[in-house]
Amino acid sequence: MATIVKILRVVADPNRLRILLLLKGEELSVAELQEILVMGQSTISTHLSQLKQAGLVEDRRTGKNNLYRLSPLDGNTMDEILERARKEISEATQDQAARRRVVRNRQDKMRSFFDSVAGRLGRDYVPGHSWKGVAEALLRLMPPMVIADLGTGEGAFALLLAQRAKKVIAVDTSAKMIEVGRDQALRHGVENVDFRLGDMEEIPIDNAEVDLVFFSQSLHHALHPDRAVEEAFRILTPGGRIVLLDLVKHRFEEARELYADEWLGFSEVELEAMLEKAGFTEVQTSIVHKEPESPQFQTLLAVANKPGK
Repeated sequence: MATIVKILRVVADPNRLRILLLLKGEELSVAELQEILVMGQSTISTHLSQLKQAGLVEDRRTGKNNLYRLSPLDGNTMDEILERARKEISEATQDQAARRRVVRNRQDKMRSFFDSVAGRLGRDYVPGHSWKGVAEALLRLMPPMVIADLGTGEGAFALLLAQRAKKVIAVDTSAKMIEVGRDQALRHGVENVDFRLGDMEEIPIDNAEVDLVFFSQSLHHALHPDRAVEEAFRILTPGGRIVLLDLVKHRFEEARELYADEWLGFSEVELEAMLEKAGFTEVQTSIVHKEPESPQFQTLLAVANKPGK
């Protein structure tokens, strides 16, 4: 057992306290701690090594991973330290929410099955089996509703949604994109898409006008993503839903120049917090795709509800 001086020196670091708070509730691997804390592998490993040397954590081997947990300690000193840390560290509540999500993902056997299916679909040829066919079938199951497609670009997704929607309001900040979208709608005889020039942070749509809001790879272009999500909440009817597809947080800085990205993606924790702060409930997030080519962008899906009346 390390001396009390060494223990106090180790737990003086806020990030190590965050790790201890997480391990108090659940055994976690280095990769899971990385996902929750959005830190590099070497940083997490260094913190864990110091905590282990101080006798505060221990690990056990399971398969290819080591799972870390709090060491059983005598007395109430560590409990008191962690309880105070929980109140004083601003990220603690968010960390706990992320931990619950990580554990759910670990336990989700069905999700692993569908991930393996998704990996085969499109790589192996199956006559008549395509993502387009699946998308068209699922689209038919969607009830007719008023949909907002925010950051619509050239409007390809809006035109797809229009097949089933009562009306699609497609919003983009680029006048050129809006012009291209309108031309495509006219050329294909689509009359229920309303292209509007406007900003995601000041959406040109009235309060409670739409039933469903889509952000499809557009939120990372917003200067203030939280404001865009709050605007989405405003334009939704009570009981309406938001669906958000975006990039998982990455480090490919070139995206700012290549794709005019304002943000380098978002973590699941960040999106959950953003949606909940705006007033959404029943928030669900998951990583639904990973590109095999470098820089291996990952796609994050978030779905949430606006409370009903």
